[in-house]
Amino acid sequence: MRRLTLLLLFLHFSTSPSYAFSPSLASPINQTIYNITKTLCWGCWAEAVQFLYAHNVVRATHWELPLAWDPTLESYARWWAAQRKGDCRLQHSFPDAGFQLGENIFWGSGSGWGPLDAVRNWAGEERDYSYAANACAPGRVCGHYTQMVWKDTRRVGCARVVCDGGDVFMTCNYYPPGNYIGERPY
Repeated sequence: MRRLTLLLLFLHFSTSPSYAFSPSLASPINQTIYNITKTLCWGCWAEAVQFLYAHNVVRATHWELPLAWDPTLESYARWWAAQRKGDCRLQHSFPDAGFQLGENIFWGSGSGWGPLDAVRNWAGEERDYSYAANACAPGRVCGHYTQMVWKDTRRVGCARVVCDGGDVFMTCNYYPPGNYIGERPY
């Protein structure tokens, strides 16, 4: 029994745990994983959770179904945010009409703005929306809010970028879109 114990101790300490069972980093599978993961946005999941959670809290106040996160909408939002990185201009991704997605955009001075700030800003437009009149208060904006709570919207994807000048641009895309003239959001 003593010999077996000594043999096991010898085997245990004679192999390095960091290399004993780990495959080579040069193997094709691990190289592929490395190449894929180095291009991922590691903070994106945390931001996605913040965007989604904040949207669904606002929707819950009107008993609307929660939105689901849509990676395709997120990809589109990331593409548009990348386009705005150079100038941080508060501009929608589509020209005038005919766009098949809803879209909210946000700009903040300085790099400290996060997803909760953008959603809070859009949700704050609720005070300027009259459900009875189904309209914004005169001279006020409320379309970001109504898109967030639109009864038929089911999916959202968003992105945040710190622009070259140090400010922040954020955008969220929604499907199906909302804000149809003459229809109420909920």
